[in-house]
Amino acid sequence: MKFFKNFKRIYKYSYGCRKYIVLYFILSFIYSITGIIVPALSALVLTNLTSSNLNLVLFYAFFILFIELFQILINFLSNFTLNKFSKIVISKIQINMGKEILKIKLSSIDKHSNGVFIERLTNDAHVASSIFTQGVDRFNDIIKNFGITIIIFILNYQIGILICIFMIIRFYLMVLNNKKIDVIDREYHDIKENTSGFATELIRGIRDIKMLNCEKNFINKFENNINQLNEKNYQLSTTYDIFHVVEKTLDTLFNFILIVFIVYFIYINNITIAVGIIIYQYRHFSLSLLFSIRSILDYVRTFNLACDRIFAIFNNKEFEKEKFGKKHLDKVNGDFVFKDVCFGYTDDKLIINHASFKVNANEMIAFVGKSGVGKTTIFNLLCKLYEIDSGSIMIDGININDLDKESIRNNITVISQNPYIFHMSIRDNLKIVKNDLTDEEMIKACKLACLDEFISTLKDGYDTIIGEGGVNLSGGQKQRLAIARAFIQKTEIILFDEATSALDNETQNNIQKAIANLHKDYTILIIAHRLSTIINCDRILFMENGKIVDEGTHSELLKHNKDYKSLYQYEINKT
Repeated sequence: MKFFKNFKRIYKYSYGCRKYIVLYFILSFIYSITGIIVPALSALVLTNLTSSNLNLVLFYAFFILFIELFQILINFLSNFTLNKFSKIVISKIQINMGKEILKIKLSSIDKHSNGVFIERLTNDAHVASSIFTQGVDRFNDIIKNFGITIIIFILNYQIGILICIFMIIRFYLMVLNNKKIDVIDREYHDIKENTSGFATELIRGIRDIKMLNCEKNFINKFENNINQLNEKNYQLSTTYDIFHVVEKTLDTLFNFILIVFIVYFIYINNITIAVGIIIYQYRHFSLSLLFSIRSILDYVRTFNLACDRIFAIFNNKEFEKEKFGKKHLDKVNGDFVFKDVCFGYTDDKLIINHASFKVNANEMIAFVGKSGVGKTTIFNLLCKLYEIDSGSIMIDGININDLDKESIRNNITVISQNPYIFHMSIRDNLKIVKNDLTDEEMIKACKLACLDEFISTLKDGYDTIIGEGGVNLSGGQKQRLAIARAFIQKTEIILFDEATSALDNETQNNIQKAIANLHKDYTILIIAHRLSTIINCDRILFMENGKIVDEGTHSELLKHNKDYKSLYQYEINKT
């Protein structure tokens, strides 16, 4: 059964804290048993009131007071253990989901909005982790209500049978309703993911939306998503409302029929008036038994849906995972080869078209070409952020597919044109690449990146929070912070993808000097539109239509490559 399979997978996350759920189960069971006793004592109070046994009435009333105070204590203790257990389990699920999300291929992530992962990481994880507590709560409710239903059978089995017939009818209608709800609910969650992702884009891109003056177009799309979401929510609510109408109608008919039966059995002296009143009052507990069963079925449906969405992240079907080899290199020399490599982000268009070239260790190589020819894609493939379609990439003579993740990404640093800066302090943004970073190393790297002087003007210095995406920094400051991170990481291969595009000329010259200081000790690859920044590179690779069509030094290309010469002269004339 699907539920038990999902439960087994979630259960493993309770390892190390199962004592809490066992204690919670015991306390909840005690609470449920005492819940049976209180209605039974209340019935005795009513019976003795009708018989004028006032002393027994006071005795049972005192007993009820004692049990209800005891229940308050038990409820507090059970909630305490529940909170302790839930905190641990939900943390484990979300941490493991975070790890799995980071394993997903970028090509798979590109196909989905952020909302897909945010919704599953937050809402679905909470739903799945609450199976233990929800299950125990509903199970204990069933025990209590079933016990009271048995009491009704003892008082009068004919009325007990009537109640069972009614419950069977209600249960059948409930199953039919749940099947319909399940289909709508799955559609609702899919739309909710898309809407959540679009809302995230609206907030993150609010500055660009304002600058582009495209609020109207954006709101139209947002309105369409919201309308779809609310329409599906309306269908859910309407389906529930229709069921509730049928349910309430049946309850009303049942109450009338039950009263008729009670009156009849009192009339033929089969039960006393006191017993009739007790049975009528207890009918709510019997109906609650069905409600508890329905709640379990509803939760099982919701639980299974949440698990389907969570474990889709863990499996390799909906979200394909990155694949790495088993060979490990602590430190690479830094030379690599592209041999007849083909790659496209979509099936219908190649970005890299049979590209072949070799880079030697400790060389400084530049990639030049018009926008869209595949320069950044070369970097993405070298870092194995995407899988090539054909050909091979070799690092130190080893196929990149045979190397483990650490061998590749611990030895390559990419400094992009638009680096992502995390919503944390400058210090923490630097420590993410080296957890044991010293202040001396941090300050040295920031001086090399021409960032230290700016940081010294901030009130909190290196502890300044710089906002989500580095919103409180200029484009140049974000690039310099990314460059400082690279200097701290000190990998054997450093890739600069338009990394100085947002810098002023003076700062760019200083960064160029810092990069020049790394020359001959590291393999450095540079993508730059400003050719003046790469004239000192060992080689320049000229790209067209996804392949390397020419290479040489700056002076060599000026002599024999008309396109390169044209780009350089255009830049000179522009300045």
